[in-house]
Amino acid sequence: MSKIKITFPDGNAKQFDKGATPLQIAQSISDGLARAAIAAKVDGKTVDVTRPIDHDATVQLLTLKDAEGLDVLRHSCAHLLAHAVKRLYPDAKPTIGPVVENGFYYDFGSLSLKEEDLAKLEQEMRKIAKEKLAVERIEYTDKAAAKKDYAANKFKLEMIDEFEEGSSAYREGDFIDLCRGPHVPNTKFLEVFKLTKLAGAYWRGDAKREQLTRVYGACFATKKELDDYLKMLEEAEKRDHRRLGKEHDLVMFHEYSPGSPFFLFKGAVLYNELLAFVREEYMKRGYNEVVTPLIYDKQLWETSGHWEHYREDMFTLKVDGRDFSLKPMNCPSHVLIFMNSSRSYRDLPIRIADFAPLHRNELKGVLAGLTRVRKFSQDDSHTFCAEEQIEEEVEALLGFVKHVYDDVFHFEYSLALSTRPEKYMGEPALWEKAERILAGTLKKKKMPFTINPGDGAFYGPKIDIRIKDALGREWQLATIQLDFQLPLRFGATYEGADGKKHTPIMIHKAILGSLERFIGILIEHYAAKFPLWLSPVQARVLTISDRHLPYAKDVVAAMRAAGLRAEMDSRTETTNKKIREAQLDQVNYILVVGDKEVADGTVSVRTRDNVQHGAKRYPDLIAELLVEARERR
Repeated sequence: MSKIKITFPDGNAKQFDKGATPLQIAQSISDGLARAAIAAKVDGKTVDVTRPIDHDATVQLLTLKDAEGLDVLRHSCAHLLAHAVKRLYPDAKPTIGPVVENGFYYDFGSLSLKEEDLAKLEQEMRKIAKEKLAVERIEYTDKAAAKKDYAANKFKLEMIDEFEEGSSAYREGDFIDLCRGPHVPNTKFLEVFKLTKLAGAYWRGDAKREQLTRVYGACFATKKELDDYLKMLEEAEKRDHRRLGKEHDLVMFHEYSPGSPFFLFKGAVLYNELLAFVREEYMKRGYNEVVTPLIYDKQLWETSGHWEHYREDMFTLKVDGRDFSLKPMNCPSHVLIFMNSSRSYRDLPIRIADFAPLHRNELKGVLAGLTRVRKFSQDDSHTFCAEEQIEEEVEALLGFVKHVYDDVFHFEYSLALSTRPEKYMGEPALWEKAERILAGTLKKKKMPFTINPGDGAFYGPKIDIRIKDALGREWQLATIQLDFQLPLRFGATYEGADGKKHTPIMIHKAILGSLERFIGILIEHYAAKFPLWLSPVQARVLTISDRHLPYAKDVVAAMRAAGLRAEMDSRTETTNKKIREAQLDQVNYILVVGDKEVADGTVSVRTRDNVQHGAKRYPDLIAELLVEARERR
């Protein structure tokens, strides 16, 4: 039998018989590795451990310690769920079951479930896992062969019609599921999982298509990891911004305007404080704020490329018999502003900032409080610069990100370079240049990053920044996007030092991103215990009796005059009850006034964590709080 050379990640190589599988290769190393191997990467492609290798190749054996191995486990767990559903509900129609962060989901047609059904499904999944069924790959040579196994499932038939002639499926016992794979060798690997919730979905994400039942599950390598995750979910439920937003009078929603939050009096404080913070930073960094229209003729969007690439996410309407749209983003309107005057190289860079409301036509089924909305505003800006200024501007934006995330909010964050997508505008050479510039700037700043292939905007590559909140959950927030295309499409130019016309480069930036989304994340991150500068009520003055009311009013008036958000509780309740309610309301400073305080010109200070700080002259306290708020501690 002929031999093949297998090269391992450490550079060592070994000869094997042609047709050897990754599992056999693992067995040649150790029995322990063979038991742990869940999949393999052959020449960089993840495959089943039972897949024969018929050529010289590099091979990495994957276990549950590898991210790719964990993905295989989670995808196999999605199939396990579909298997259990078909056993318990034979008429159900499985559709797709992808891996998501921390687990998986599977969408089913012709299936109606309640939350209490999840325990029964879970029990059936565990039963199948204990059967230790071999998971075997099936190769279909043509569409007709594939369709025989899915004659009663219109969703699978539709998928088969879109495949090339060859496709594949996986069999475990009496269940077959159309899939590219790879999968675990057998169901005994599928032990550590939990079904977490139900949701609705549409086939192919199209609201005009069939409504499906989506079942979510969590899956981990160890029980401890699963238990930790479930505890996090429990804490996340307590911190849910929709619940806390209602409890603390921050935000409301109404069916008359789905996906459009109402910021209430206290929520508006958060909103406006964030705006003030960003505006303060803009002043330091040379940005100019503009106020722009909300609706535009489709001709603008045709020129920008959004009508072709983004129309399904836009709200369109008729105005004077013409097609218009609410704007989903600010960039085309900022190009119009740039083109409004003759520009010289001496004017560059020009940094335009905008907080205009934006509207995107998200499907109703995916709306989620403040974190997935239809109406929102961004700390959005666009910098127009010469090509030789790009690196300096991107460096400055990365410094802006570091200040906001490190110095002010103390978020742990990571960066990814998102490259050219499948559908894009412009020439590949310009894309490659833009990607090189962004990667080079990140390396120069010694900021570690990963590559997110194919996830750039349709007009240019971008640096995406993800933060971790107090529960360790990741959120996509900031973005820095390099755009050679939009100014070209509009014919925007400036006069260079050589007296010739040149096309500016456009850098799109958002640090907080959507203010709505950022506030939702902050509510959960802080569990509504906001730092002083953001807190809707920074101080509450509590009177012991009515005779202390005039003095309490003076204290509140002095605090408000100084710019602090203070209020008074003069109800005829016990002082202890008023203190407790102030703590539950997450008031930062609780100030009690009685006879002694009135006589001494002081207030008795305690904080919401029930720490007593004793008596202080209220003018001194005001000065301290102003410093704390100004420094955004």
